[in-house]
Amino acid sequence: MLDIRALGYIVVESTDLGQWRRYAEQVLGMTCSGAPGGALYLKMDERDYRYLVVPGARDRYLASGWELADEPAYRHALDTLRQANVEVVHASAAELAQRRVQAMAWFADPSGNRHEISWGMRSDFLRFISPVGVPRFVTDPMGAGHAVLPAPAFDETYAFLCEVMGFGLSDIFRVRFTNDPAESEKRIHFLHCGNARHHSLAIFEMPSEAGCIHVMAEVPDMAEVGRALDRAQQHGVKLSATLGQHCNDRMTSFYMKTPGGFDLEFGHGGLEVDWSHHAAYEATRVSLWGHDFSIGYR
Repeated sequence: MLDIRALGYIVVESTDLGQWRRYAEQVLGMTCSGAPGGALYLKMDERDYRYLVVPGARDRYLASGWELADEPAYRHALDTLRQANVEVVHASAAELAQRRVQAMAWFADPSGNRHEISWGMRSDFLRFISPVGVPRFVTDPMGAGHAVLPAPAFDETYAFLCEVMGFGLSDIFRVRFTNDPAESEKRIHFLHCGNARHHSLAIFEMPSEAGCIHVMAEVPDMAEVGRALDRAQQHGVKLSATLGQHCNDRMTSFYMKTPGGFDLEFGHGGLEVDWSHHAAYEATRVSLWGHDFSIGYR
């Protein structure tokens, strides 16, 4: 299995990088800079970027960038993927320059989600200074946050993520969108990797044209969540869910649309888990309070 440490970065494709720049700076409070190939870096800590926005023909989530510890871990990952008969594409020189890593390769899971693995990020370690005063985001050693990806081929994808990529199950949730008993349940499995964040990845048993259900960015202070909610409303960003607190990771957060068509959860207080003492479970409600997702359909 792969020894994944954290979600190092995400890659987004965009038809309008200016829209992402405005959203990142004015709503999220990240800083932006130009990247090779006409792309855009979104910075949220001392690393040069955590979100890479590349120009393209569609607005969508493109890839999850998973971080490995070092070159031996990277070589072991390639060997593991080869033994599992996974088709692996090695990064071009241009992609390596854009990702700012020593080595990178990518592959798709059984639901078609693109996963990039890399080691040895490069950074100037310049201090993060938010244009709207966000003091910091909660990142290392737990990574950029989490991503929830579509998984129509749910069983095959879950097996691949656990048996090949090395993720572990944090907990389970099942959802119906209507009261119709004929509607089938959609499963959500929350998965962790080599850090204490409750989940760095989750898979949802449904397709998504945007290539992602949502990503999460965490701040260390509840007041920053409230300020971000104010900024989202001031800039006319559509909310997808009201403020609330989840049962599983205890995150207090709200959800909003991104220019990529998927949602972003902006939250505080996510659970950090000692996995040696954790037992997986199934929650039968999504939140302790709040999180009215019906506003996203109004």
